[in-house]
Amino acid sequence: MFGLGGAPQVSSQQKIQAAEAELDMVTGMFNSLVEQCHTKCINKGYSEGELNKQESLCLDRCVSKYFETNVKVGEDMQRLGQSGQFMGRR
Repeated sequence: MFGLGGAPQVSSQQKIQAAEAELDMVTGMFNSLVEQCHTKCINKGYSEGELNKQESLCLDRCVSKYFETNVKVGEDMQRLGQSGQFMGRR
């Protein structure tokens, strides 16, 4: 009794599409992180070849805050989705 009464089977093509979508999302998030933290923390004059201490600290804080915010937003979205309030559903 394959496929009866259980969870629907996911095809290989659907798995590939899901993996590609996830990769696109992660790539977009990484690119956004790099752009935002670079803009905020790195001096545009590039007077030094290496990051100075101030830039390094700023980048550490920026990345940390970015991921903390991302986790909180994800948790809130998941909670809203489970409660049925997301996208106007109740």
